[in-house]
Amino acid sequence: EVKLVESGGGPVQAGGSLRLSCVISGYSYGTSPTSCLAWFRQAPGKDREGVAFINNSSGKQTYTDSVKGRFTISQDNAKNMLYLQMDNLKPEDTAMYYCAADYFPQGPQSACPLTSYNWFGQGTQVTVSS
Repeated sequence: EVKLVESGGGPVQAGGSLRLSCVISGYSYGTSPTSCLAWFRQAPGKDREGVAFINNSSGKQTYTDSVKGRFTISQDNAKNMLYLQMDNLKPEDTAMYYCAADYFPQGPQSACPLTSYNWFGQGTQVTVSS
């Protein structure tokens, strides 16, 4: 059973930083199919959106436009950890943040898909005040 547990959320002022962590268990890293890890977020009244993605094999990262240059996704396979470093936070970043994992047929050098992940954690709340 794949299990993901997020931590690191909380209140922060605009311009501040937070680092989210995700412990991953029951998930095998591989190259065929390609292992993809991601961070999604969902603000009140809005659909869940993917913000950062990483191809576990190649480390290739993809970001949604609104967080490019401010968020950094990283992984530590040895520790079964996924991270999201969030800098220069804005009030519009306020949301519940979820880590996600799945496998896709894209090759190890390809960007991970932005949708259709099967496994999600329970989320950690990030609240950015102005």
